[in-house]
Amino acid sequence: MKALTAPMGWNSWDCYGTAVTEETVRRNAEFMAENLKQYGWEYIVVDIQWYEPMAATHEYHPFTDLIMDEYGRLLPAENRFPSAKDGKGFGPLADYVHSLGLKFGIHIMRGIPRQAVHRNVQIKGTDKRAREIAKTASICAWNTDMYGVDSSKEGARAYYDSLFELYASWGVDFIKCDDIARELPHEEEEMVMLSRALRDCGRDMVLSLSPGPALLEKAELYKETANMWRITDDFWDKWELLYDMFSRAEKWCTHTGAGNWPDADMLPIGPLRQDYDTSDWTKFTEDEQVTMLTLWGIFRSPLMIGGEMTGFDPFTMSLLTNEGILGMHRDARHSHQVWRKEIGGIEHILWTAAGAKGGRYIAIFNAGEEDSTVKIPLSDLELYEKVTGYELWSGEKFTEADCICASLKKHGAKAYFLE
Repeated sequence: MKALTAPMGWNSWDCYGTAVTEETVRRNAEFMAENLKQYGWEYIVVDIQWYEPMAATHEYHPFTDLIMDEYGRLLPAENRFPSAKDGKGFGPLADYVHSLGLKFGIHIMRGIPRQAVHRNVQIKGTDKRAREIAKTASICAWNTDMYGVDSSKEGARAYYDSLFELYASWGVDFIKCDDIARELPHEEEEMVMLSRALRDCGRDMVLSLSPGPALLEKAELYKETANMWRITDDFWDKWELLYDMFSRAEKWCTHTGAGNWPDADMLPIGPLRQDYDTSDWTKFTEDEQVTMLTLWGIFRSPLMIGGEMTGFDPFTMSLLTNEGILGMHRDARHSHQVWRKEIGGIEHILWTAAGAKGGRYIAIFNAGEEDSTVKIPLSDLELYEKVTGYELWSGEKFTEADCICASLKKHGAKAYFLE
């Protein structure tokens, strides 16, 4: 559970919501292995409701029947994940993902299924029952599947131990735990208990907390318990949400690194919302997508692809395989906003970061509604000699420059490495 670099992978939510299937997961894993693994992309994550037989869209079915074992542990619905039959769970699917050289992850909800509490099932390895550990007043505001678990009750930790024992036996490498990051301090003790159970399960797993916005004043707690945590609610393909991310990233940038990654959420690119319309495509312009990858890159957010990868066009692939941007994502250190101001009546935002192997990264963003040209004095970066470098997206080089001059599209960005 170290995650020394910000995790990079794919998550099924943006394109399939609750309706993800084994066939979908295998198809996208194969695509990643063939086309993106060599660039550092490695996680394949099955998002919410994999244990619900009737899930069909992004919508939830209140109080629906779930698939679980005799100990109240949720299991994959076999009609959607046929390799889970005969009690094999996600083991065969994880094995397949691993055979491609990738890592496998699942989404879970905080707590214990209400269904398990109503049936008062036994907690594995104990004489305790589900009703004895459930915190029935602790419920999710948007999903009816679970009750919280009361960490003060005997058997509560044993329940979480049994969960991670199961996930470890399946070969899970990544856990996205939902209904936990923004509920603090009410659910703080359950977060700590869950984290300790994961750490003690005998298998290394990345722990991601959702949804956001996470609480800035609890940053050190997130660092102690998890590898990544959402700094926003669900992020979708709307400029207003991308514009808002600049202020969130500025607030959280000092907490990025050393195995801890504030998470700006998934990249809604390519084919999205396939459970509703197979022709749906991201509403972000190409320039907005460049801005998103540039900001996520210099901020070093985890990078989780949201689209159906087999439908990507050449432009989308160019976003995910640009070695300069991915190198910035890997090697940037001490990233921060330098300034945010109007130039020529247009709002611009400047970020910088040190390079892990020397040099300096710079990202300049046009947050306005018109194209612009901006000159950045080197003194703004506390540099006082001419510099040599190149623009990361285009590869265009410059030598002995006494300022950085960038032509930017509306909602566009450029990034530079100064050698």
